[in-house]
Amino acid sequence: MELATQIFQFILSISILVVLHELGHFLPAKWFKCRIEKFYLFFDPWFSLVKKKIGETEYGIGWLPFGGYVKIAGMVDESMDTEQLKQPAQPWEFRSKPAWQRLIIMLGGIFVNLVLAWAIYTGLNLSVGEKYHDLSKFQNGISVSEEGAMMGLRNGDHIIKIDGKPAERLETSLINMLLANEVTVLRDGKEVSFKPNEDGIAHILGAKTAKSYIVNRFAPVVDTLIAGPAKAAGLQVGDKIVGLDGKKINFQDELTQDLSSKKNTPVQLEVLRNGELKTIAITTTKEGKIGFGADFSLAQKAIEETETTKSYSFLPAVGRGFERTVESLTMQIKQFKLMFNKKIKGYKNVGGPIAIIKMMPKEIDWIAFWSFTAMFSAWLAFLNLLPIPGLDGGHALFTTWELITGKPVPQKVLENAQMIGVIFLLGLMLLIFGSDIYKVIAGKF
Repeated sequence: MELATQIFQFILSISILVVLHELGHFLPAKWFKCRIEKFYLFFDPWFSLVKKKIGETEYGIGWLPFGGYVKIAGMVDESMDTEQLKQPAQPWEFRSKPAWQRLIIMLGGIFVNLVLAWAIYTGLNLSVGEKYHDLSKFQNGISVSEEGAMMGLRNGDHIIKIDGKPAERLETSLINMLLANEVTVLRDGKEVSFKPNEDGIAHILGAKTAKSYIVNRFAPVVDTLIAGPAKAAGLQVGDKIVGLDGKKINFQDELTQDLSSKKNTPVQLEVLRNGELKTIAITTTKEGKIGFGADFSLAQKAIEETETTKSYSFLPAVGRGFERTVESLTMQIKQFKLMFNKKIKGYKNVGGPIAIIKMMPKEIDWIAFWSFTAMFSAWLAFLNLLPIPGLDGGHALFTTWELITGKPVPQKVLENAQMIGVIFLLGLMLLIFGSDIYKVIAGKF
């Protein structure tokens, strides 16, 4: 049932985005009196699920849910149907229109995606505000995972700036630090700046727990005991560890770190049990552990205490909606740095439809759904801006060249470029699907 709910939300989100994106091409094409032969949600190789011809246009739903398309007469597109192009250009064909009109038609989908993201973010700002975890409320600093430590962070750090800009929100900072050239933290009362270690970033991207490489610090309280030194020494569920070998312990990360340096060593634990202080002698394992599970509900409570909701009136909501759209678009651009970094190898963590479905809420959550749709709309805008033949950006590039030089790109060049672009995009699709399938088989989702 959970998977069905995730698939439903994915298909609904993609359908909204694709229909509106293609409408961004359809409306200006109609306005400039181009003939529209097809308007399809999803692709329809060999057959379509639903189709109906209204006037000169066939409207339909394909069976391959990877997007959609508007087929405009006289245009070299994904169908690679060049027979019509061998005939003299007709007034109602795309190729007969002035370059500035063709450019507007090509950029229409991108424009709609950006406006849609802006509209959704504005609506979310007005209806529920922005909910986030405020880094200024991490009064005791952060606790970092092993991957976070590899990146250069330390337990107790207060994150204050990322690339020179104030770090206010945990959610955006978690991503921005992976893309940053410089992170500035307050460490032991001093400002320390460092470049995030690429090895650590690679580990974070490859880890299932990547989203939680930073948490708020919490006290070490025993939640579970396994067969081992702690249980044998008499440690009990509910015990709060407050000291190790005479050193005061306040947080779980302090205890873990100190124990890791005392492998196979007798230690003295000071614990608080029912308000009474007790000392327990334990010998650590060769891994520097004592065999208990911490109460992570305290971690959840600690992170909840940093949660903040910011409300907006109409005009600030519109302004912040624009800012969030720009932030989403900028983040997509920055992520390309990770994709092609030889050390980080971000391309290994590229996800396709299966990965996206896994990102969807397991229960209907309209706030999460619309937040995802807005982010994905900005992502589609960025993707289509890329100057790759077969994408809107590729068509726009050739049309812009014509506007600058006053000479159209030869038809044969357009056809060959489109063919290369289609082959590239198909190869990319196979890579993404292969990555998804590998992750399913390897249990990495």
